Amino acid sequence: MDLVIDANILFAVSIKSGKTEDLVFSECIHLFAPEFLFEEFEKYKEYILSKTKRPSEDFHRFLEILESKITIIPNDEFQEFVEYAKEICPDPNDLDYFALALKLNCPIWTNETRLGKQSTVKVYTTKELIVMFRL
Repeated sequence: MDLVIDANILFAVSIKSGKTEDLVFSECIHLFAPEFLFEEFEKYKEYILSKTKRPSEDFHRFLEILESKITIIPNDEFQEFVEYAKEICPDPNDLDYFALALKLNCPIWTNETRLGKQSTVKVYTTKELIVMFRL
């Protein structure tokens, strides 16, 4: 299954091991993200480091592994979908996720339930994916 991954999922998996991590590394899931995803991660890196249960050296290695698992799509590859994303996206901060999901014709994985309050792009929460994949 192809999914556009939201930053909040990346934050959650970076802080704590568990079912979210199992989903991220599932062979059944292919993850995509707009190019700003890891920039966003960098912005909150100190906060995440203060919350993580991972030793610092493990955290940095884990981040490298995450970067290899997520396919980053340059913004210019989905710009043609931004105007439509503006029409349907419940949160202007998440336009790029919607534009990319429209480009790839795939759902978004996020725990922001308000993003599911539209009917054009399917949105899955972690709980829904855990049930779907029987983890």
